[in-house]
Amino acid sequence: MEKALADLGLSDVRLIRKGAEARIYEAVWLGRPVIVKHRAPKAYRHPELDKAIRARRTAREAQALRRAKEAGVPTPVVYLVDLATATIIMERVPGKRLKKLVEEGGPGVLRFFEELGRLAGRLHRAGLIHNDLTTSNVVVAPDGSLVLLDFGLSEFSTELEKRGVDLHLLRRVLESTHHEVAPGAWEAFTAGYRAELGPKAEEAIERAREIELRGRYVAERRARR
Repeated sequence: MEKALADLGLSDVRLIRKGAEARIYEAVWLGRPVIVKHRAPKAYRHPELDKAIRARRTAREAQALRRAKEAGVPTPVVYLVDLATATIIMERVPGKRLKKLVEEGGPGVLRFFEELGRLAGRLHRAGLIHNDLTTSNVVVAPDGSLVLLDFGLSEFSTELEKRGVDLHLLRRVLESTHHEVAPGAWEAFTAGYRAELGPKAEEAIERAREIELRGRYVAERRARR
């Protein structure tokens, strides 16, 4: 893999995260600090099928990043998409993860959730579902603006159920990871979401509540067995 990255003109390559689907690197490309996302081959798949799947998912992620930006949602600038190696080279966004800022505490942190709600509303209005809307995938830039990361699981849809799942995931993250601020953060998020999406926002918020209740019902039934 190191040779393939070098062939793309990358230097000072350093692996920072190894996920189930992709490896994330920090590197330098044409003098710029960048993030490199590479979908590694899967040995359990037929080589040709594997190559096609990785290329398709890489192309879809690049398209999602572009659509999000067109919808007014800040995302990393994409410098290069190489389908042959299933690799995206993109801007390394300066700033801190929202997760870290919440953990550190401090006044004013809830305002970030209102802005995040607005950005989620813009995504949904543009027919884009993030599918991994967590505080780990939001960077607060030095000027206080938010940048959304990791559209690897995203999909194009306007279905109410999928919008509800998107919101439900964030609420679960708030309750499990940031329980100290969860009620206020969710209230701020939904205020921003309503302000951006209008009447359709309430439908998605209500669907998120229904999804939560479904999960509780299933959990209770399992507990009684």
